Amino acid sequence: MQFVLKNITVVIASLVLAISTAGCSSLGVKEEAQPSAKPAGTGAEASAGGKPVKLRIMWWGSQARHDATLKILDLYTKKNPNVTFETQYQGFDGYLDKLTTQAAAKNAPDIIQMDAAWLADWNGRGQLADLSSGINTSDIDPSLLDTGKYKGKLTALPLGNNAWGMIYDKAALEKLGVAAPKDGYTWDDFFKLVEEIKPKLGKGQYVIKDGTADTTQYAAFQLSKGKGWPVTLEGKFNYDKETWLEWTKKFAQLRKAGVVPPPDVQLADKDLDPTADMLINGNLLFKGLHAAQVSAYEELKPGAIGVAAMPKAAQGGGWLKATFYFSIGQDSQYKEESKKFIDWFINDPEAGTIGGTTRGVPITNKIVSLLQPKFSLGDKLTVEMINKTAVNSQVFNPGAPGWADFGKDEKDIRERLMFEKITPEQAYDELVKAGKKYEK
Repeated sequence: MQFVLKNITVVIASLVLAISTAGCSSLGVKEEAQPSAKPAGTGAEASAGGKPVKLRIMWWGSQARHDATLKILDLYTKKNPNVTFETQYQGFDGYLDKLTTQAAAKNAPDIIQMDAAWLADWNGRGQLADLSSGINTSDIDPSLLDTGKYKGKLTALPLGNNAWGMIYDKAALEKLGVAAPKDGYTWDDFFKLVEEIKPKLGKGQYVIKDGTADTTQYAAFQLSKGKGWPVTLEGKFNYDKETWLEWTKKFAQLRKAGVVPPPDVQLADKDLDPTADMLINGNLLFKGLHAAQVSAYEELKPGAIGVAAMPKAAQGGGWLKATFYFSIGQDSQYKEESKKFIDWFINDPEAGTIGGTTRGVPITNKIVSLLQPKFSLGDKLTVEMINKTAVNSQVFNPGAPGWADFGKDEKDIRERLMFEKITPEQAYDELVKAGKKYEK
């Protein structure tokens, strides 16, 4: 996607230079911020001394993101005693369902962390407020800012740079005497590698997850084959049958060989849950992952994490994107106060220092420049994944209007296939049938 690639090219060039010269000092998301001489941005100054306001804010993420965000909110209240926050935060699973229920009752939070895939439907229903004024966006790449616009109005403010790539347990590979994937590796290389690793593992250990049920991994595979997104930007069903059968039959073979977890074991895996994440607990070696999550994995498994781009075929398999966005609910009674907070959140050095890369590489250049000398290992790995992915990045698809519920149908079909209740051919036919409900 050209708008992201342009932004990343500028940012990454400066980040790589910084990383090559930075020492071993670590910022870390849990380090207390140092006071600045004067609050940056207009939000903190304009709110001081006003009437009491309680802003409801909702986000998803890892514990590292939760901790950093709570510190940022506390800092804002310290600078603006009249503004307090009611927080709702959790993992990604179930987040959209909860948010959608609240919005339907016209009780959505004032400030909402939004994913790109949801914007088409939320904007179409008029549920997001106009952010075109009241927020200083002068230090954000215009092309990336445009991704949050709908009919010329800014309704979603991007919060960071991100990429879809691969994370792996580097320490475990080294212990097994296995070389990590090289830059430019192909899907054939990757599948050969995972099959060679399996005999080296103990009971209850697996190399990769079963891609049968993983819609994002399949999208990366189909893109790399030059077949486009499974659902196009225009909202057309585009699962390529030949590619689908190649993918699902390969994983049926890997499932039989014990390279991937049994279906019930896989469904119990929860990203970044210290008790349930298979990679953190040493039961899995590779995972597809967004760069914005890397620093949290590094924190939970210090010194053990490695990153790579997605495997390629005729083309690259990964993509660059904004991490996600802050939006304001159209029904909010505190739109102006919410804007002031968002303005401060993206522009204030103290907020940026606390947040680090918990929402990806920060969106404003001045915050990136501030953080460069203090990047932790997790921060550097975040940048490394973005940098590796940028070499052969695909055009990102934020989702098509009217397709919000297709994922539920897709999930059911894919899981039944993973449990071998249907064949790959039957699953494809069911996907085609489900897609017809959403095509216009």
